Formats: sequence, C-alpha cells, structure tokens
Amino acid sequence: MPSQRFAPPSEVPGLAARRIAADIVDGVLHKHRTLDDQLDGSGAHPGLKTLADRDRALMRRLVATVLRRLGTLGHVLSRLLDKGIPSDAPRAQSALLIGAAQILWMDVPDHAAVDLSVRLVQSDRRAARYAGLVNAVLRRCAREGAALVEEVAAQSLDLPPWLLARWSAHYGEATAREMALALGHEPSLDLTVKSDAAQWANRLHGETLPTGTVRMLLHGSVTMLPGFAEGQWWVQDAAAALPARLFGDVKGKSIADLCAAPGGKTAQLAHAGAQVTAIDRSPARVMRLRENLARLSLQAETVVADAVEWAGPAEGFDGILIDAPCTSTGTIRRHPDVAWLRQGA
Repeated sequence: MPSQRFAPPSEVPGLAARRIAADIVDGVLHKHRTLDDQLDGSGAHPGLKTLADRDRALMRRLVATVLRRLGTLGHVLSRLLDKGIPSDAPRAQSALLIGAAQILWMDVPDHAAVDLSVRLVQSDRRAARYAGLVNAVLRRCAREGAALVEEVAAQSLDLPPWLLARWSAHYGEATAREMALALGHEPSLDLTVKSDAAQWANRLHGETLPTGTVRMLLHGSVTMLPGFAEGQWWVQDAAAALPARLFGDVKGKSIADLCAAPGGKTAQLAHAGAQVTAIDRSPARVMRLRENLARLSLQAETVVADAVEWAGPAEGFDGILIDAPCTSTGTIRRHPDVAWLRQGA
C-alpha cells in the first residue's frame, strides 16, 4: 500500500487526485502492479474512496497520459535535467512526469501543473529536497517542452524498443509506427447492454455498432453514466464480445468460461440464460468478477483455480470458452501499463 499520508479535506483542490495518480504511476513503474489491480477490487488504492467522481476521472486521465507518453516524457525530462531524474525519490520522478504530462498534453494551466507538482514533492519526506528542482524543470518544460516533443515526434518513443522492433519485423516499419501513433490517443468506450442497444446509444450519446456493441467516448467517470448503478450494461471491447456469440443459443446449457475475469464473457453467457462456471486462478480477479456480476444481478458459479489443472465436474459441459492469457500487447491503447510491464522474449 502507498506510504503517503492523506492530507485533510481543506487541501488544495486537485492535489489529492494528483497524489493518488503519483502513487499509481509509481506502482506501475517501480512495483510492477497493473492498473486494474490498483484501480478496482480489493487491491485498489484506498484513497480512491475519498475522491469525488470529477477528481477520480482526472486521476485516471493523468495516469493514462503519463503511461501513453512515457517514452517522450523521458526524452523531454532528460533534456531539461542535467543529472537525470532523481532515482532515490520515486515521488520526485512521478511529480515530474505528471507535471510535464499536464503541460504538454492536457488542458491544465501551466502554473497549476507546476504548483501542484511542487506540492506533491514537498509533502513527501524523501522527495522534499527536490521541490526547487521540480519547480525549475517544469517551468522550463512550459517554455521549451513543445519543441522537444516535436523533435522526436517521428521516433515512436512511447513504445518499448523491443515491442517496436517486434512489430516492425512483423508488419513493416511504417505500419508499426502508425500503430504506435494510434496508441497515443484515448480509446473509445465499448459497452455490452442487456437490451435495446439503440436506446442506450441514444441515451449515452454513442453509436450502435453492427455487432450490437454501444460505442462512445468517455468524458468522466464510468460509474456516473446512466444505467451503471442499475446494472444495465458492462464495459467490454467490441472484439471481446464476439466469442461468446459463436455459441448461438445457450439458454439452459452449461458453459465453462476459463480465465474468466473480469467477467465480460461470463456476464454475456449468464444474461443469455446459460449456467456458467467461471474459472480464474487469481483470487483478486475472481473477487472483481463477483462484484461485477452482483452489480449486473447475474448469477454464475465462480471457481478460483488454474484452468490447466482444474478437473471440473464429472458430467462435463455443453461448451467451453477460453480467452487464453497472452502478452496483452493488443490492449495497450486501453491498458497503457501493459507496454511497460511486459518484457521482450
């Protein structure tokens, strides 16, 4: 758990969101924790409960922007720092990254980005002595950062070198760089709805895809959208919603969903009337799956087990769905931590 103490409610507006964003960025870069683990379920950052929805949305955007632009941010800061980013104070590093991300890519006044980053390091015992450095570097970033970004715009720095090399070998260098560029943009939000996709698309100001998925751009917190609390829909990429539909009519059939968490396919099958057994080896992820099913008022048997070793019932199943674990590099646009948590083979 993060060691920083929470400031009183009277603290500067926006500081709490940035403090939690800094903790989560540090969790990804130094503790190798996924965003999913830090944002949802039993392992979520405890400070999230204290944030208003507007601040929670800001925090998520801060984290996503830093991780999507991490390579470019590293280049910019290396040019502005004589001795590199301080390695003995993670909070100084995260404050610089968050401050520069706001200055270069977010609609935040430069003076606010600088001031709040300085406050971040001042509130941390190990990083406090770097407050002056953070202030000076971010002020230079406001003046010189855009030009530094432009000089490396064609270099695809925001992908780890090993991944860019792999994509270049498979798809060609030009296509790989186009893919890398696309990853820098915020993705759309895809929803699977229980019924009347057209009505929900209209209500949520989105569009209905040919597959029935409702697609929209998210500006705010998912939990505040109409229909979330009532369990009328769940977040699920359009492509991820296709495999469960290949079963056809599953009403009354027994289906095993292997590697099931966080539960989008389980929810699809259960809503269609299947008797679902959802298996995943991660207790934390199974807990998230159960929470999602509870919100949706859907039923499924859940099992914490490694699907490779799990024997299952003697009578077997009418069908088995498996979304096998992989490198997840195809999900980087929505999960920007993946690029920095995976290693090349």
